[in-house]
Amino acid sequence: MTKLGLIAGNGRFPFLLLDAVRAQGISVAVAAIREETDPEMDRRAQADPGVTVHWLSLGELSKLIETFHREGVEKAVMAGQVKHKQIFSSIRPDWRLAKLLFNLRTRSTDALLGAVAKVLADEGIELVSSTAFLEPLLAQAGVLTRRAPDEDERKNIDYGLQVARALGGFDIGQTVVVAAQACVAVEAMEGTDATIERAGRLMQTLESEASTLARRLTVVKVAKPNQDMRFDVPVVGVSTVETMICAGATCLSIEAGRTLVFDRECLLENANQAGIAILAVPR
Repeated sequence: MTKLGLIAGNGRFPFLLLDAVRAQGISVAVAAIREETDPEMDRRAQADPGVTVHWLSLGELSKLIETFHREGVEKAVMAGQVKHKQIFSSIRPDWRLAKLLFNLRTRSTDALLGAVAKVLADEGIELVSSTAFLEPLLAQAGVLTRRAPDEDERKNIDYGLQVARALGGFDIGQTVVVAAQACVAVEAMEGTDATIERAGRLMQTLESEASTLARRLTVVKVAKPNQDMRFDVPVVGVSTVETMICAGATCLSIEAGRTLVFDRECLLENANQAGIAILAVPR
């Protein structure tokens, strides 16, 4: 591979991927999304002659293709979140993306990104999974923390997995929050952390109304049944645990082999200090 294209969203994901790719000696052309990518990306490129950065807006599909062609990119990866509401509210499509949007049968994220991947492929740019470069960060099956889920949390996980996998089939979200085997919150466009925060607020309201639901929340995050790992890899990080602590969640379930765990050492230290159990379940 002569040069890899990186379509960078927000957060630390693009930087982790960039480090992993550069460690293999591969040059990278970064397509930084103006609405999402951290400006730190420019400083990263200034410090590394093997990295070039090109800024473009979310709807500039033609500019993305032209940039990658000019850089000689034949393979590209997507890394970093692009907020779902950004995709469908803030986007200003160019002619190529407008045509793509017009022909979509559904406006789901999977449908949109899948169509973008096809356009890229037609232009000689293959979209590959970021996990090809980040395999060591994938969760291995088993209990990751000092404390294992207790009996009630295991029941919440079993129930949550059923709900999350069913919802994932409709491309609604990847996360559900459960208490006493009742679904408290379901992820939609807002993202995992916002879903957990909403569940915490709802439980506070229920407590004030003398609800019979237990305060202890279990967070269940899965990959969708037909997850396309090229552009939508489930991720948990330190912010996930911090949000859980604020919301009163005591257990996190993720899918082994299909979830990236960022800043693992710090994440597990924070979880252990808070008494949170984290379990990676086989698919």
